[in-house]
This record gives sequence, structure tokens and C-alpha cells, in this order.
Amino acid sequence: MEGIPARARAYVACVALGALLCLLPLPSVRTPWWALVLLAVLYAGCERLARRRFAGTFHPVLLAGAFLLPPPAAALVPLPAALLSPGAPTRRIWRAAQLSLAVWAAARVHWALGGRDAVVASDFPYVLLPAGGAVVAFCLALTLLDGGILTLAEQVPARRAWRGLFLRSLAPISVHGLAGLMMAVLWRSPYGPVAALLVLLPMCVSWWAFAQYHRERAAHQATIRALVQAVDIKDGYTRGHSERVGQASMMIARELGMDDGRVEVLRFAGILHDVGKLGVPTRLLRKDGPLTPEERRIIELHPEYGHEMVRGISFLGEARTAVLHHHERLDGSGYPYGLVGSQIPEPARVVAVADAFDAMTSTRSYRRARPVAAALEELRRCAGSQFDPRMVEALVSALGQHGWHPAVTADEAHPPRPRAAVPEAQR
Repeated sequence: MEGIPARARAYVACVALGALLCLLPLPSVRTPWWALVLLAVLYAGCERLARRRFAGTFHPVLLAGAFLLPPPAAALVPLPAALLSPGAPTRRIWRAAQLSLAVWAAARVHWALGGRDAVVASDFPYVLLPAGGAVVAFCLALTLLDGGILTLAEQVPARRAWRGLFLRSLAPISVHGLAGLMMAVLWRSPYGPVAALLVLLPMCVSWWAFAQYHRERAAHQATIRALVQAVDIKDGYTRGHSERVGQASMMIARELGMDDGRVEVLRFAGILHDVGKLGVPTRLLRKDGPLTPEERRIIELHPEYGHEMVRGISFLGEARTAVLHHHERLDGSGYPYGLVGSQIPEPARVVAVADAFDAMTSTRSYRRARPVAAALEELRRCAGSQFDPRMVEALVSALGQHGWHPAVTADEAHPPRPRAAVPEAQR
């Protein structure tokens, strides 16, 4: 953040000033200092553990402070951990001010809704109402501040900066808020702060399990990247093709209304659709001139090779069927099994359209790229015989809304050299 524009630095300074203003009433507020110090130390320890082990943030202690302390005192809880954390001074000041304002807002809403008395009396279920309001205020404050810094520091358009931020963060922060509420209720009970600390144990266990899951996913994604890079090196004339097919597959999936999990699976299917080329002799992939029937039969084995390579990656789910069947055609003239119509799995029908679209709109050594409009017209012409019309129309609609902005193009990644024209279907 040290390289951020002046307007972003001014924004950080204003947020820091706002946090200081929240602390001004502190001398006139009755504050249980021992509780404030204990919560601040506890938060610092949990935050350090969360960042080192789980690569995340830990809000239950902050929200417990919002439920237990007056707003100015609650705003002090995150300051030691944020200001003493590693990183550039601007980043530390930003993090401290942001969390301080968010906790202050949560505490203010909680107290305004009568939450303090409800926590002391352990008044269930009424205690959930002010706690819920506090969680929403906390989440909303973080969202507003994060969107602002994205707009000013990263120059993200304002509409994109805030889009979805609140809804994405509300669920995890609500879970943290529930844990913070349990801490606060136990803290005020006859069992005291020691019992409250026990709430953190199951939270840490669940976070550990969650972190393990994400590490496993990261390992799979690293494997996928390595496979794609190997394909790009072996078949340099289509470098970047896999990533672009993944992008187009994702656009089709979203247009069809698939949930986020399936959209991600379709992206991986597009990225990995040609991984079987690793099993094809390089001399055939780079051959100058048309392929013989025997060479073409060898090339057409690449979907089966690819399926064998990825079948053990359980995380890919139905993406594996797309790797195997993305060269099937609705009329049964495709390969490797000549499936017809609905026999072809839906992910394969998505990837087939994305693959053909990128092949037509990318420059190859033996021809220039077609315009997007011409490629879409060709897809429509072949819809019903080669491609699923629903997938074609989904791509047309998605491109109409968002355009086509691939991050990599084949001609940028690998300069073309003269080569005899070879039908794309043979590759």
C-alpha cells in the first residue's frame, strides 16, 4: 500500500481520524479496563495464529468486545494487534482504523438495541436481535471501507468495488458473531471469562479443518496449473487456449444459471480439456502439413488420455466427463465414442462450444483469427448437428452482455511461423 495514490492516502487518513473520534468519549465512560486488556491480548494472539496457520482473520473476540464493552472501549480492542502486525505503516494504520470503526459501529448498534442488558440477563432469544444488528453493522462498515480503498487505491470501478462484498462476508461474520455472543454470555455468567475462552476451542478446530480443505484445494489447483503449462509448452501454437476455454466455459455456465460450485467445475473442465495432448507425440502436434488417417486416430485418443490423467482428482467431479467427451457431436459424428444428443454429458457440451469459439477467434500460424461475430454465426450454423443450441445461445448472450476480453492470446504468447493449413478438428 505504500505505492497508493495521494487520494487513497487521504482516504486512509480520514478513516484513521474517524477512528480517533470514536475514542474521544473514552475518559468519560466507565470501562472495565481489565476486560479490555484481556480481550485485546486475546484478539492479538488469535489473530496472529489465524494469519500464520489459517491465512485468515478472526472476528469472534472483536464481536465479543462489542457485546461486552461500551463503544469507545470496544473500538480499542483491535488496535494493538493491528498496529503491531507486520507490514508497511500505511497498511497497519488502515487495518487498525478500519477494524476500530467496524467494532465501534457494532457496539453502538448493540447498545442502542438494548443488547447490554440482554447479555447480562442471558435473555434468549431476545439477545439474538441486538447481536444480529451488531453483526450487520460490523459487516456493513467493513464492506463500505473495503470498497472505498479498492476504488481509490486499486482504481477498481466503484460499481465493481462494492458488488457482492456485503453478501459474501455476511455469512462468515455471522458465524463469528454467534461465537462472540456465546463468549459474551458466558463471560457475564457465574462461570466468568474462563468459560468464555472455551468457546474458542471448537472455533479453532473448525478453522483448522477449513484450512486443511483449502490447502488440499490449493494443491489440486497447483497440479492443474502444472498440467496446463506442460500442454502449452508441448503444443506452443495453442498457448493460452486452455485458459481462454476455461473462461468461455465459465461464462456459459453462469448464463445457464448454474451455481458457483458448478461454474468453478466448468472452468476447470475448460482449462483441462486438452490435457490428454501430453500423451500425444510432440511431432504430431507440431507437424507441418496435413495428418495421415493413422496420425489423426492417434490425435483423437487425447480425450481418453486426458480422462486417465485426471480421473484420480476427485475434486474435479463432472469436469472429468468434459475432458473425455468434449469432441463428441450431437449428430454422433464425434469422438471418442460417437455419443448422440443427450448422451453427451452437459459439461462436455459446454466445453465443446467454448473450445470451438476460442479456436475460431484465436490467431494460428496457418490463419488469422475470425471476428467474434463471425465465430458466433458459425456456431449458430452448426447448432443442432455439432453443438448444443442451448450452449451456443448462452455464449451469445454472455458475450452480448460482457464482451470477450481474453487475458492471453496465442499470437502474443508465441509468434506464428509459416505452416500448412491443418483442419482444427484434427488438432
